[in-house]
Amino acid sequence: MERPLTTVAEAAGGDGDGDGEVYRIRPLELDDISKGFSNLLSQLSPSAPLTEDAFRARFGELAALGADHLVLVAEDASTGLLAAAGAVLVERKFIRSCGRVGHVEDVVVDAAARGRGLGERVVRRLVEHARGRGCYKVILNCTPELRAFYAKCGFVEKNVQMGLYF
Repeated sequence: MERPLTTVAEAAGGDGDGDGEVYRIRPLELDDISKGFSNLLSQLSPSAPLTEDAFRARFGELAALGADHLVLVAEDASTGLLAAAGAVLVERKFIRSCGRVGHVEDVVVDAAARGRGLGERVVRRLVEHARGRGCYKVILNCTPELRAFYAKCGFVEKNVQMGLYF
């Protein structure tokens, strides 16, 4: 099991003798709206900032799904601000003997924290969670520019994504 606190060097695969910054990967909490969660998500997709009421309402809805929906964040211990986030949703299917599929979504690393291995750590933890929930596969959609990143996390390109937006 991974330790909750990791130095930047360890997060990047080093020996822990880095510059002393420490990130803690943990589930999203109610007070994370005040730690930059909305700003972090805006780096992924432009959108209006979340109000505290909207955040709390959606947090409650997702909490009701239990372990079938997990949002992880990486908190910078020195500032208390969030540096990365990602989510996995477990879909319950009829196919594959009522199997389960993990869908990785909304992976983002703050621009100032990129290149430190945080995104890879978040994705690996999401995949571990899906595996632990009995998923037979984990899938995601990404832009062509992120293919190499997700390949480094163990994903392989398969099929074609289609979308219908409203």
